[in-house]
Amino acid sequence: MKVRAAVRRARLEARVRRAAKRVRPMSTFNYFNYFTEIEEYFWRKRGAHLLVSPLDWAIVETWQKAGVPLDAVLRGIDSAFESYQRSRRAGRPLKSLAYCVDAVLDAAVQQAEAAAGTGPAVVRPHVEKNPFSREELRAFLTRNAEKLEQAYRRNAAANAPWALHAQQASASLIDLCPLLDSPAELDLEDLERRLTVIEERLTAALTASADEATLLTIHRELDRQLAPYRRRMTAAQLSQLERQYIQKRLFERFDLPRLSLFYLT
Repeated sequence: MKVRAAVRRARLEARVRRAAKRVRPMSTFNYFNYFTEIEEYFWRKRGAHLLVSPLDWAIVETWQKAGVPLDAVLRGIDSAFESYQRSRRAGRPLKSLAYCVDAVLDAAVQQAEAAAGTGPAVVRPHVEKNPFSREELRAFLTRNAEKLEQAYRRNAAANAPWALHAQQASASLIDLCPLLDSPAELDLEDLERRLTVIEERLTAALTASADEATLLTIHRELDRQLAPYRRRMTAAQLSQLERQYIQKRLFERFDLPRLSLFYLT
């Protein structure tokens, strides 16, 4: 039964990814404020303005990368809180987004099923002001380039294997700045793709360079936090969450900036 349930869940996740292409795209504002809106909504539901944990941020990243629409995430959080209130644990606050993973997937599946059979969405021209000015973007790129260059200087003398990759990433960010000088309309999604490529290359270098003790500590930390929720997640969800969590912790461990525009907000 467990195997069949896992297979069914994996198929539903695949349907969510396919349906993401048919569902009306999020506005530019919502797209780049995905993290912030989910974080603030969770705060309001929880009734406490507390810091969202590294695990929670990694969970949000898995939803974003899977293409789960923002409104599906918020409906899933609502459903998870309703379920939690009905449980015998309702006297204690719901502490983590990990409890919401199953409900968010269900909400995404329902939205995917509602979109099924409607055919491709007709995308009408939509003029919307970019959420970031060119000055803000330039400051973000140059600030991160400077931090990466500083990290290179701190670690190059110690022959840290990843240091050269940090310098290369810094140069790549500086190379992106001329895009902001173009009179043409700025394509933020293309800029985000470029930043993702740079960050993924740096992540690979950090992972390869990290010593066994560091990676073991990160894995143990993740296992402790996930223990109450592991049975609510599929193998695919756990694998993706692990990748996002390790990436986040390695960037923090080596004091490196995250490069995605999601972190600009």
